[in-house]
Amino acid sequence: MQHVLFISDLHLCESRPAISTAFIQFLQQDATKASALYILGDLFEYWAGDDTADAHTKKIIGALKDLSLSGVPIFLQHGNRDFLIGKQFLAATGVTLLDDPVCITIFGERVLLSHGDALCTDDSAYQVFRQEVRNPAWQATFLSQPIAARMQTVEAIRAQSEQAKTTKSMMIMDVNQVAVENLLREFDYPPLFIHGHTHRPQQHLHYTDGHASKRVVLGDWYEQGSCLKLQADLSLFNTPILL
Repeated sequence: MQHVLFISDLHLCESRPAISTAFIQFLQQDATKASALYILGDLFEYWAGDDTADAHTKKIIGALKDLSLSGVPIFLQHGNRDFLIGKQFLAATGVTLLDDPVCITIFGERVLLSHGDALCTDDSAYQVFRQEVRNPAWQATFLSQPIAARMQTVEAIRAQSEQAKTTKSMMIMDVNQVAVENLLREFDYPPLFIHGHTHRPQQHLHYTDGHASKRVVLGDWYEQGSCLKLQADLSLFNTPILL
């Protein structure tokens, strides 16, 4: 049956070669049977600019390009780790960048897509950081720096993020229910909402102003190998990827 695939939070990096190998195999096998592939953010552990692609990253780029050339459209949203993916990467892979959030129609059904980090509004410190680094002026200044300086900044940010997680509750790092309802309301109550970011794969049913919406949270890859299949009859299947 015709179907599309959704993944997120792969966090690909050279230090996790098994995940990168599994992803390339996924692109060469499972994804070739799909009508489309949607990557909802954090494809990479970090991204310091399109000009920083190394041998490991180029293998990923090549595999994405091969799938795109085979006729399977690939769509990508920025995550909180790879929001600097730009035009050079998109041109090299044939991937189409989507807004976050965005509501699209799949098999006649309206589907809302997001990475999900903007919904974690209880984490006020992160939201301040998110607003800063998504500013075009900040990004232009950052990308104008030498690669070595950018990588040093990225490593410092990653270290600070990991340290901050140790002092935050799980509730703070999860999505805020009011933020979810406001987003569903903004997009006129789509029946299906898919996002990642929290690494907590689950299906939730929301009733917002009398309208029912199913919210599906994708899991990560380095522990869960999460992949969601939406079939043409609108049935959903969580298909773990063997890592």
